[in-house]
Amino acid sequence: MTEESGHEPQFDIEESHRGAFGEYGGTSKGLIDRSFRERIVLAAVTLDKEQDTKAEASLEELALLVDTAGADPVGRVIQNRQAPDKTTYVGRGKAEELREVSDSLDADTVVFDNELTPAQQGNLEKILKRSALDRTALILDIFAQNASSPEGKAQVELAQLKYRLPRLRRSGYTFSQQGGGIGTRGPGETQLEVDRRRLMRRISRLESDLKQLRKNRATQSKSRKRTSNYGIAIVGYTNAGKSTLLNALTNAGVLVEDRLFATLDATTRRLQLPGGETVYLTDTVGFVRKLPHQLVDAFTSTLDVVIEANLLVHVVDSSDPDPEGSIEAVHSVLREIGADDIRQIYVFNKADLDPLAAERLVRQEEDAVAVSAVTGQGLEDLLRVIGEHLRELSEIVQLFIPYDRGDVLAKTHREGEVLEEIPEEKGWKVSARLDKSSVGRLENFLVRA
Repeated sequence: MTEESGHEPQFDIEESHRGAFGEYGGTSKGLIDRSFRERIVLAAVTLDKEQDTKAEASLEELALLVDTAGADPVGRVIQNRQAPDKTTYVGRGKAEELREVSDSLDADTVVFDNELTPAQQGNLEKILKRSALDRTALILDIFAQNASSPEGKAQVELAQLKYRLPRLRRSGYTFSQQGGGIGTRGPGETQLEVDRRRLMRRISRLESDLKQLRKNRATQSKSRKRTSNYGIAIVGYTNAGKSTLLNALTNAGVLVEDRLFATLDATTRRLQLPGGETVYLTDTVGFVRKLPHQLVDAFTSTLDVVIEANLLVHVVDSSDPDPEGSIEAVHSVLREIGADDIRQIYVFNKADLDPLAAERLVRQEEDAVAVSAVTGQGLEDLLRVIGEHLRELSEIVQLFIPYDRGDVLAKTHREGEVLEEIPEEKGWKVSARLDKSSVGRLENFLVRA
């Protein structure tokens, strides 16, 4: 969460609804059983043989996601089709083959790299004789494990419930309820309908609480804007080193682990640039290929900081075997939330691991810096480039500040970059670079040409 504090909704995780939805329980129980290491078979469908390389890269990432969730990938199957099968996605024959592969490997679950419809998932589980999950369910499960703040838990639970709503499966008439009186006898309301109604109430409650939190964030954002401090958002692929970079620049003390989605909650810290300007630097949740829409919608309040930022610092793992694919995945999410037109600086991190790759990537982008957040390599260059970009959003003005208004001089130093400060008989003659809002607040001290 951010440094700024304010009244926020208190998210209470209702234990009474846990387990009420069959195998699709609440956030306290994931879809992967972590009491032991499940054995997982990975499956993917590619609709174009030329995309086999991308499919392999996506499966590699899926394997990392499975490992992060606490399971072991033991096999993988890729199928080429002209179009997905409407009933089983992979087709009946391929589904039977998947069952044989899973039996031979003693696999507990088959995880598909593509999103399945509720009907496809049900049909596959009947054929496979074991659980069938898709990439969306897996990512939601990982987010449920890693969410730590009340806000993060609420956002993940909302995404899970929206995903599971169409997947409720019950033998409806087994739990049917009958009314007591003439004209009321009959099947009555099924347990499935009761569960669906309770789930909808919970979704409504979470949406209401998160809406209030979003209002609080908007208030905090207005407060920051009144201070004339620019907002910079760190975005990038998960595990690219965003939190490590925030720690290196601000000593934020954010959790850093070498795994996907180690941190989910946005963290904001103040950062002073070499020119003296103070900015707000925010670390955001990492992105992946095929990030579920449910998560993008649920994390709207967190991603607002990206939309409102003056500048994006796009962190890329320069040692990644497919950095271009990671960059495109981030751009895809930025387009979805309406932040793709915000100016970006590309930061190719982990340059100490593969210096040649980092240099090659820097040459490919107009605004790019190679750094190592671990060793500190390139961080001074990054701060310089950030300052240069932000200065383009400001203007140079001349001020005359009387000696008895030292508070105004201090304010000028806080809100902008003082280029020159000359003491004269009655006050200071100051040349400063300020944004438009600061210029308006210091209008009484402006020296007109």
